[in-house]
Amino acid sequence: MISATPRAASKIVSNLSRRESGIGIRLGTTTTGCSGFAYVLEYVDTPLKTDIIHNSDGFKIFVDPKDQVILNGLVIDYVREGLNEGFRFDNPQEKDRCGCGESFRI
Repeated sequence: MISATPRAASKIVSNLSRRESGIGIRLGTTTTGCSGFAYVLEYVDTPLKTDIIHNSDGFKIFVDPKDQVILNGLVIDYVREGLNEGFRFDNPQEKDRCGCGESFRI
């Protein structure tokens, strides 16, 4: 299961509304950084036939089956810290993150 906090859900729904298109987000990973993986989030207009679909508050979360194992249990949050704001990914499977916080290891 992959889910979003109410703050993240509100931000995603707002962004989809401003785009005037889209049915949800695609969440995945890419190989990068010093620890191995980084999260990738993009807006989805048309799902892929192979997508695993998670329903959230007002939108859908699409995940490629190869990423489902890495992302299972993940919670998407939206945070403001000082002048910075953005999505935060709380993944119970993460073992650690690199010093810059851009990549993680499972």
